[in-house]
Amino acid sequence: MNKSVAQAVEERLVQVSAGSVTLEGNLSLPKESRAIVLFAHGSGSSRHSPRNRYVARLLNEAKLATLLVDLLTLDEEVIDARTAKLRFDIELLAERLVAATDWLAKFPDTQQFRIGYFGASTGAAAALVAAAVRLDVVRAVVSRGGRPDLAGTALMHVRAPTLLIVGGDDVQVIELNRAALAQLRCEKQLVIVPGATHLFEEPGALDEVARLARDWFHRHLVLARDTP
Repeated sequence: MNKSVAQAVEERLVQVSAGSVTLEGNLSLPKESRAIVLFAHGSGSSRHSPRNRYVARLLNEAKLATLLVDLLTLDEEVIDARTAKLRFDIELLAERLVAATDWLAKFPDTQQFRIGYFGASTGAAAALVAAAVRLDVVRAVVSRGGRPDLAGTALMHVRAPTLLIVGGDDVQVIELNRAALAQLRCEKQLVIVPGATHLFEEPGALDEVARLARDWFHRHLVLARDTP
């Protein structure tokens, strides 16, 4: 990322109220941004995920604001590290994501922004469930190596244009994404990145994910806003 661009993006720590808990988040607001992408982490990940932070930096470079928020509290993360149950509690994760969405809609610096979701692993399911709850607020969804199938019947109610990105060598997850794609009734696309595994650790794989996400969000959050 260009150093001048990086210096122009201020990242601040924010606290997001979600029912009885407070969630920690990192909010980045590039100059001239008019849309924001809310990241939904999953499978034991957090706002410190190097992969999601990498994607967020590229989105910032494209003048898209980002909010990376922990959907679990520190105490819950300790429990999840031991049981691995909360990461699959899609209802809980979606409720937290809805709360973060409502926070963005009220926060002075973001209340005029169009909102999109970027979900990874089980966070992708939470993103789709939340998108089905906030139909008139969430304008685009991108899933990276996600489990959209775990969104269940919510898939049929999603209106936001949805992009599913899966690694070409992530065979089982490809089939799960194809099944989910068939249930979606919105604008939708499945992109398979050749040679990539589940975490997109291969050279250039995550760059391709970031490029695809950037283009999808630019089209549906930025250009769509400018269309009469």
